[in-house]
Amino acid sequence: MRSWIRRVLSRQKLARQGTGRAIRMKEIPPNEKLVLLVQFSMVSVGVLTALEIAHLAFLGSWNSEIFAGITGLIGTITGLFIGAKT
Repeated sequence: MRSWIRRVLSRQKLARQGTGRAIRMKEIPPNEKLVLLVQFSMVSVGVLTALEIAHLAFLGSWNSEIFAGITGLIGTITGLFIGAKT
């Protein structure tokens, strides 16, 4: 899962190759802490989703606090992906 996240968060930059006019794309990898944060957030969303499903199955009611945690983490993950690309 880390390689997938690392590939999505890496930046592409144009760089000159040698003294000529040749230009190639250079890939800049993301910070390892960012990759671990995104991985932790995705696992947390999965766990909270499973907890919400279990709450629905066994208690038969919707838990808004768990849902608020899920939406907060999804917003964080989305912000990280958008912020890392700029």
